[in-house]
Amino acid sequence: MMKRLIRVLAMLCVMALGLCALAEAAPEAPLADDARPATDYANADNWAYFGVGEDRAADVFLICPTVDMNDEFNMSLEDADTKANFLGALNMERGIYEDTARLYAPYYRQAAMKVYSLEAAEREPWLALAYEDVSAAFAWYLAHENEGRPIILAGFSQGADMCYRLLEEYFGDEALYSQLVAVYAIGWPCTEEMAAQYPQIAPATGEDDLGVVVSFDCEAPEVTQTLITPAGVRALTINPLNWRTDGTPADKSENLGACFTKYSGEIKREEAGLCGCTIDESRGVLKVADVDPADYPPIVPGLPEGAYHIYDYQFFFRNLQKNVADRTARFVQSGALDALADAA
Repeated sequence: MMKRLIRVLAMLCVMALGLCALAEAAPEAPLADDARPATDYANADNWAYFGVGEDRAADVFLICPTVDMNDEFNMSLEDADTKANFLGALNMERGIYEDTARLYAPYYRQAAMKVYSLEAAEREPWLALAYEDVSAAFAWYLAHENEGRPIILAGFSQGADMCYRLLEEYFGDEALYSQLVAVYAIGWPCTEEMAAQYPQIAPATGEDDLGVVVSFDCEAPEVTQTLITPAGVRALTINPLNWRTDGTPADKSENLGACFTKYSGEIKREEAGLCGCTIDESRGVLKVADVDPADYPPIVPGLPEGAYHIYDYQFFFRNLQKNVADRTARFVQSGALDALADAA
């Protein structure tokens, strides 16, 4: 009798472990749209930046990267600590854009870091919820703030993913696309499949073309794949030093300044000529030379040593800053701004 009881208890334990494993592998999806409240972007508290900057030639709609490290699938907009990190992450990159464009950046229920431990297909319900907020914020911005002004979309990592989704949903409209200066979708791949399916996702081919996507992600030469650009994915990349899309190396002398910033936005270290880079044409990633991987650890869970993802925009900060200004100036000089005014 005792042996039989032990066998039953053992079976129950195995079943319980199996159910736990299934729950971990296939977490419950977010609530349906009609069962959760929408985020109200008429409420100023739901914006990290709202019209920051005066007398700028364009607007930048800036989307935050992943900062939520909590044990949840989507960020709570009631979590003050995570919102502080959210604002800090935006501050770290705002210097690339703020001299050229007014800043708009919504708080949104971004997918937490936990989501990226799932298989790509399993991430989608939580990324879709994140995008629900981003789309609502962008729609509100267009309706109430844009007034026909030139638009820059910008985002890093998860923020870049959200930029592509905005392009898919909104910029198939020819009139709106004519307002697009460029998209800085850094740290998430712009794939051949995306560009083929959506003509408005047009990868940049030079330093001043307009209405295009500037995208790249950085690795050490020895890295062969990451969760950002897995094996089998080929990204459409541009080199932010020489603005070429082939494997022509860019020497570190072309690097105007790597800037490593604090959560306040203050630059804690700047170094011109820190690193050069070359596009790996087989995978479409940016191979960075002249730095030691040990000095730039990946930090993000799941990334191998030599994955320089979190340094993507910091390595090339001054070149990106100049490029945002140059593309916007070309947009204005091309007469596109006058055409927008006439259309309005």
